[in-house]
Amino acid sequence: MAAVAPAADAAVIHEHVLDNGLRVLLQEAHAAPLVSVWCWYRVGSRDEDSGRTGVSHWVEHMNFKGSTNIPRDQVKGIIERYGGTWNGYTWIDQTAYTSTATRDALDQMLFVEAERMGECLYDPDDVASERTVIISELQGGENEPDQLLDQEVTATAFRVHGYRHPTIGWLPDLESMTRDDLYGHYRRFYVPNNATLVLAGNFEVRDALRRVEARFGAMAPGDVRRRVEPREPEPCGERRVVVSRPGTAAYLRLAFRAPAVADAEFPAMLVLDAVLTGAKGVNIWSGSRTPAPQRKSRLYTALVDSGLASAVNGSLAPTADPFLYAVSATATDGTRLGVLEEAASEAIDRVRHDGITAGELDRARRQLLARLVFENDSVTSIAHQLGFFETIASWRAVHELPGRIQAVTLDAVNAAAASRLTTSRRTVGWFDPQPA
Repeated sequence: MAAVAPAADAAVIHEHVLDNGLRVLLQEAHAAPLVSVWCWYRVGSRDEDSGRTGVSHWVEHMNFKGSTNIPRDQVKGIIERYGGTWNGYTWIDQTAYTSTATRDALDQMLFVEAERMGECLYDPDDVASERTVIISELQGGENEPDQLLDQEVTATAFRVHGYRHPTIGWLPDLESMTRDDLYGHYRRFYVPNNATLVLAGNFEVRDALRRVEARFGAMAPGDVRRRVEPREPEPCGERRVVVSRPGTAAYLRLAFRAPAVADAEFPAMLVLDAVLTGAKGVNIWSGSRTPAPQRKSRLYTALVDSGLASAVNGSLAPTADPFLYAVSATATDGTRLGVLEEAASEAIDRVRHDGITAGELDRARRQLLARLVFENDSVTSIAHQLGFFETIASWRAVHELPGRIQAVTLDAVNAAAASRLTTSRRTVGWFDPQPA
């Protein structure tokens, strides 16, 4: 086992790499007798080719269907018998599995993740039944206007990068996917040298590492060379998409090119979003549970206080490659989408041309720093943030972010607004509701 020195931080992160390439991050937290285990894989919808979209998400589903040593009807019960919780998710850059339970369940949680990494079965009957489940999930999402609009805007904003694929996939691909497609994807990416195991909670590091080595040490590494993503070309002008479906409300979405998490402009964009729509932090797992403070944000006052929109929101997520910064608004009854778009564009252009104020910068920084603290309010959240950032850059990035936000200047925010919020670089989406 090769070891890396722990970080020089008040909350010490112990980082170790097993001989087979499995990266292990551990943070002790003894306030409660709980342990959270997350296993992260560097595979998401960006890694899918046309014709196989949705395979990463489907594989995630299959990996709850039993393994060589865990019958399918006992997978959920292993953690639940300790009073614990379990879950998983797939997004554009990663796939993750989690369980949180009392400290005496640690070995069982590691056992489940070791089985998931190397021993899943992919029974043809389970593949067939899960196809129905996932297609139903896709169709349910298409019945959610804001979710459907987000999918269409993203697919319109990107031409070549894998970020253009919806995580759930496109329907024709889900209908044609085979068991061999799924199992081949699983065997390619679910290897120790493509994974990060994160433990946070009430344990002793030396004992936890001994248990990890016993469960994962004998697993063989694999060839995990990811394809080189083509660089997304600059748009040559504004792009538009209109979705006309039965619905009761109209939705507007404005999407702009956003920096990757490692880019110097990323913290300035976080501050800019906080000024426009309210500070939201960077935890995509639990961050949305606490509403953003919006009352003084530019777009809230321009759209909601004026009666043009019933809700407004901004979305800027940490990603490995440049993704999107999106502003969305729900039109009030009787408000035409053209009027709503014009008002939103005017408010954004005002920031782009005139910049934000020193008071707005100070408030945004304070709110963002507070959100970062709230996002580490449990061992589950602590472990999530370490693993999530490790899949897109480095776990150290989440610890460096408060300092990066604190260092953001007025000039940096105004420069980001001037360069990124231009109409020539945006994608506009309308959901135009039709009578049922």
